[in-house]
Amino acid sequence: MSTNILEVHGLKTYYRTRLKEHVYAVDGVSFSLEKGKTLGIAGESGCGKSTLALSLMGFYFPPLHFGSGSIVINGTDIMKLGKEQLRAQVSGREISYIPQAAMNALNPTLKIIHFIEDIMKEHRPELNKKQVWDMAAERFETLNLSPKVLHSYPNELSGGMKQRTVIAISTILNPKVLIADEPTSALDVTSQKAVIKLLKSLLDRGFIQSLVFITHELPLLYHVTDDIIVMYAGEIVERGTAEQMIFDPIHPYTKKLMGSIIVPEEGMKGHKLAAIPGTPPNLKNVPEGCRFADRCSYVQETCRKGKIESQTAGDRIYRCIVEPEVLKEWYANEAE
Repeated sequence: MSTNILEVHGLKTYYRTRLKEHVYAVDGVSFSLEKGKTLGIAGESGCGKSTLALSLMGFYFPPLHFGSGSIVINGTDIMKLGKEQLRAQVSGREISYIPQAAMNALNPTLKIIHFIEDIMKEHRPELNKKQVWDMAAERFETLNLSPKVLHSYPNELSGGMKQRTVIAISTILNPKVLIADEPTSALDVTSQKAVIKLLKSLLDRGFIQSLVFITHELPLLYHVTDDIIVMYAGEIVERGTAEQMIFDPIHPYTKKLMGSIIVPEEGMKGHKLAAIPGTPPNLKNVPEGCRFADRCSYVQETCRKGKIESQTAGDRIYRCIVEPEVLKEWYANEAE
């Protein structure tokens, strides 16, 4: 029996331009997430990470549109539900979302308790104001947030406090899956640690059952996630465990991405930082063949012909026509 709490198959979502062009920011993405696991999604800006997050939530507001595929959460394909069903039965309950730049997501004219009251009015109308207050205060205390925060305006909180408050609000209904879109960006190291500790606490206490953590900071994922997906130009180019992806990448893009950052566990000895040449392709007109071909040091003529399908290597998934053993031999020769 499958323990997958989230299953995505062939998901395609696009932005429609004023000229009625379809720009596929998520193009044929498939993956699954087991109950109790944490999945990291990484890649450069513009690779489709945040669009994927919005798509998983069912937030299809123009210019973003659903193309095809399925999103199955806890056995239900949410793309077969109407907007009202999605809002009442899925959003906040089955799956919830911490938006990018969450510190700016709170209306500065409202106290924190008002946000929770609005959620409960929609999803738990049987609760009165005192019951809502008691429930919110208990949850905030459990997550090491003072109940006094409930009577505060957003501008009275520090950046780290705002971020943790948004997380508490987003998980007040105990969603099965929580999507955190770059929750530690723009935070200092101390606040980042507090946010990561809070997210882990949500899993440990059973307030959420699984976590999708989106970031461009790959080393951060090593300490947070079980598995990592790397996206490029709307596609998944590699998936593996956090250990495999950080220290033994297969796909040339993952390898380049890791080579362009500092991994504290490796240290700087013998580690030369290298930029990835060029820029990602224009998604209005994606090239035939491998989308990373123009930036790849190991490109072959066959890389530019036909669609490149995903391959498997043991428990790994990667999108490249070259065998892993050959790629790793090239990497070793390059390092000498």
